[in-house]
Amino acid sequence: MKKIIGIVLALVMAFATVLTGCAKSTSTDSKGGDKKIKVGFIYVGPVGDGGFTYSHDEGRKYLEKELKVETKYKESVKEDAAEVEKVCEDFINEGCTVIIGTSFGFMDGMEKSAKNHPEVKYLHCSGYKKAENMSNYFGRIYQARYLSGIVAGLKTKTNKIGYVAAFEIPEVVRGINAFTLGVRSVNPNATISVSWTHTWYDPAKESEAAKYLLNDKGVDIIAQHQDTAGPQQAAEAKGAFSIGYNSDMSKSAPKANLTSAVWNWGPFYVEQIKAIQAGTWKSGSIWEGMSADKEKSIVNLAELTPNAPANAKDVVEKAKADIISGKNKIFVGPLKDNTGAVKVQAGKEMTDAEMLSFDWFVEGVDGKIEKK
Repeated sequence: MKKIIGIVLALVMAFATVLTGCAKSTSTDSKGGDKKIKVGFIYVGPVGDGGFTYSHDEGRKYLEKELKVETKYKESVKEDAAEVEKVCEDFINEGCTVIIGTSFGFMDGMEKSAKNHPEVKYLHCSGYKKAENMSNYFGRIYQARYLSGIVAGLKTKTNKIGYVAAFEIPEVVRGINAFTLGVRSVNPNATISVSWTHTWYDPAKESEAAKYLLNDKGVDIIAQHQDTAGPQQAAEAKGAFSIGYNSDMSKSAPKANLTSAVWNWGPFYVEQIKAIQAGTWKSGSIWEGMSADKEKSIVNLAELTPNAPANAKDVVEKAKADIISGKNKIFVGPLKDNTGAVKVQAGKEMTDAEMLSFDWFVEGVDGKIEKK
């Protein structure tokens, strides 16, 4: 009998040990971070690009620091559905419970993976598809682009500004339009010439596009929607000026850079992972705008450099305050396209749906959009 009781007690103790082990595996740290959560980031370029991928990787590092969660990343992933789905599968096999894809072209591959893995949470940047376990998210970077346009409009001497652009997708078109409206809010005579590269990360090709605008179009300022500082450096070599994107690019072209429209992803990622940890996360379409709290604002304008006009700071600060308060919605009629046709009637504000499907240039843009 004692032997039987001993065996039973041993089994009870063993079971208790297993339960204790399970409890430890799901314990939280002092900041509430669930140790079992592992987040996989999919990047379209290298983490050292100094641009979009760099900004997201800074957000990943911030997430690790704040919540002590484990993260992984895969850089330079092709915007191909099958390739993206494979990367998602690899992450899941490595224990990832959250997957964050940071480029528009990852959308279809992530959607397929999400259907096959309802237990995994997916966050897709800059797309429009969603599911019960998949959100899409972005920031209203066009607000910062508008502000950077003000700086360029005040700086140009030739009234000709160049814009090196990636792909003919609404995100890029919207940015060019906002930048142009910012330029023309202080300089109605200025025009913006667009050169398409069909790349996100190609320093040489993006630099050549900038050189074309500088040499053939006679622009004296280069703006960009690219992940490299190639256009910035081309402007500096020419003795022209530049507007950066994604991160503060002033160090890449100190003699040329005026300012940069920048991302701040860290606080957003912390917010999302905290919600997943708490069990309160729900999928949705997130499009955050500029905030008065610079540390938490997902989009912002980098500090103006000494290359910027002396009066630019005051003009920008006033415009920024109007954007944050909602007084300046930016895309409000009357708005004409670059053929002169009225696209938005006077007093009418463009809806999010209309802005998210932008396929026309505003008046003042010298360029074409090839419909896909």
